[in-house]
Amino acid sequence: METKMNQSTTERFIRIIVGGSFMLLATYIKMNFILVWILIILGLILMLTGLAGVCPIYSLFKISTNK
Repeated sequence: METKMNQSTTERFIRIIVGGSFMLLATYIKMNFILVWILIILGLILMLTGLAGVCPIYSLFKISTNK
């Protein structure tokens, strides 16, 4: 089964940058242990969906920003 990309190039770029920023924030700024893990997991999800070009939530609701 082929999964069609449902994110535009701009959205993919923004997801990668924001995800990386979240992971850097979690690494370099002293904060609560739980918040660190939340930022790392959220950052990883954003980066992976940005790199893949497919968002599972978009697929669920049949949304696409890819023109």
